[in-house]
Amino acid sequence: MIERGKYIVIEGSDGTGKSLQANETTERLTVMGYSTLLVYNDETKVMEPVQEPGGSPLANELRRTIKNKELERDPWTNVILFSGARRSTWQTEIEPALDAGTWVVTARSWISTIAYQGYGQGVDLERIRQRTFEDVGEAYMAPDLVCILALQSERIRKERINSRGPLEKADTFESLPDEFQADMQNGYVRFAEDNNINLIDASQTPKRVQADIWKQIVPLL
Repeated sequence: MIERGKYIVIEGSDGTGKSLQANETTERLTVMGYSTLLVYNDETKVMEPVQEPGGSPLANELRRTIKNKELERDPWTNVILFSGARRSTWQTEIEPALDAGTWVVTARSWISTIAYQGYGQGVDLERIRQRTFEDVGEAYMAPDLVCILALQSERIRKERINSRGPLEKADTFESLPDEFQADMQNGYVRFAEDNNINLIDASQTPKRVQADIWKQIVPLL
């Protein structure tokens, strides 16, 4: 019988370096001989991605809709769109990989919806949890490990984002005001505190951040 793979989530706001860390983690596991799948958003173009939320043709279409700020909608509609995209990616990409013994590392999950739509846009947190549970399921919501990268300095966050060069087009959430960004950042901290998840200081060098992540992965090996 094939041993189920491990499901690792690396979370954090834009600018924390989560995609870089997800890629580094996946590469280390691959070198050790594990079958791996990397799922990440487009914060860093490091390899051919299964994007989150995205991966399946349906999820990719939903992702394009979500990222298009010209399409007006309320925060709850964003929750529904995210949930639908993640359901599709879970069913077509992540769960089959785990069942086949593959380790899955993803940058972003439903926790981003808690931070962005919950704390950032004021949607009831329990309503988000219930919708995610109904649409995607308990296994998706309970990974083997969650690492949340925290970056309390808005100055550093903006410097990192700006270092990528000018955006061709600001997306739905990048164009929101500083108040939203602060509330969203606080959402990650609150979620970590409420769920006994250790925060990782994302203001450190990437090497030190990776070391902190790897300390939490070692017990799973």
